[in-house]
Amino acid sequence: MRFLILLLLSASAGLAQPQKALTISPSVLKAALDKAPDALHSQELHDQVLRLFGKQSLLKGKPSTRIEGETVAWAIMDMKPAQVVRGDGTVIGMMTPLGDDGLQVLVQTFPNFTEFAYHIVTDGAPRVAGTVHIENYTYTADSDLQKGVPVGKLVKFEWKQSRLFPETAREVTVYIPAQYKPGAEACLMVWQDGGRHVDPKGSMRASVVFDNLIHQKQMPVTIGVFVDPGRKLKQKAGEKAGNRSFEYDSLGDLYVRFLLEEILPEVQKRCAVKFRPEPEARAIAGGSSGGICSFTAAWERPDQFHKVLCWVGTFVDIRGGNAYPYLLRVTERKPIRVYLLDGSNDLDNKYGNWPLANRMMEASLKYMNYDFRMDWTQCFHGSKGMAPTLPEALKWLWRDVK
Repeated sequence: MRFLILLLLSASAGLAQPQKALTISPSVLKAALDKAPDALHSQELHDQVLRLFGKQSLLKGKPSTRIEGETVAWAIMDMKPAQVVRGDGTVIGMMTPLGDDGLQVLVQTFPNFTEFAYHIVTDGAPRVAGTVHIENYTYTADSDLQKGVPVGKLVKFEWKQSRLFPETAREVTVYIPAQYKPGAEACLMVWQDGGRHVDPKGSMRASVVFDNLIHQKQMPVTIGVFVDPGRKLKQKAGEKAGNRSFEYDSLGDLYVRFLLEEILPEVQKRCAVKFRPEPEARAIAGGSSGGICSFTAAWERPDQFHKVLCWVGTFVDIRGGNAYPYLLRVTERKPIRVYLLDGSNDLDNKYGNWPLANRMMEASLKYMNYDFRMDWTQCFHGSKGMAPTLPEALKWLWRDVK
């Protein structure tokens, strides 16, 4: 019992409000189950597990996993013995009862970059189904808040007056570095799906990385314009932006015109900032459909954007993006620098194979002697794989701009 108490105390260490009810972590729960037999009869452990998963969610039979790094915890409320089974029928393990009200748990550690479907089965029948997705990374110090580093300002506004994408609304977040001097011109970097990438507490932490690299003079003083995709005006709050694929996946110059004619002038007016006009001082970034959108913007207007940051780019057959590897080979080389990142666990579906499409982009850029860099990882589709690599990618992208 003493071991369990020490584990629970370690789980609570560092909480700002110790009087609040504590919630255990999957790793501490695993240690308690592995090494402290008395834990199975501990009311404190039982209550913390209920808080971790949510009693009401368990009672409603919602998918019940909590993942910490590579450690996965499952829970269920059922008086009958339960086990967790992979989608292929392999039994992962029997669940351990905690208390006498039917709460059962299982905690196991898996290799990084693991993904599988599962069922929680009781009395031979599946009760709960879901998917485990493990993708764990370590950030460098450049992605963390650093003492003594000036913090840039974030300014947000909503844009509902688009001529090029009528009947849409979107949020725009502008990052203004602390080093920016009013009236001066600064470099520019535009981000698609911007709101979640600029969030200093999000996975990408772009504003924090900007703060650190600008302070270190590893990138120039740069204003970030983080643009969200358009929502239809009739959409409900929280729904996926209905205009995203049309804006991002379509080829042609419509989206880059939207930036140049609407968003960037509005940012300069609202925030009293100026952008350097030379294309070498301008970059554009995005992932997935936002990635191909960024490439398209520079491809169509290399006189405006010379630098592209693209991860898990959607160069597949959704709105014609699969043509780019071939267009690259038959079009005179354009003065753009391209950073690409993809992973062996990226998507493979009816629209195409993302790793293969990015391999083809890599081969075509190499064949045409572009200034490019391709980083291959084990990442899945999404932004998790790009996030810890962002500082290095930005250093490479801005390496010759002062």
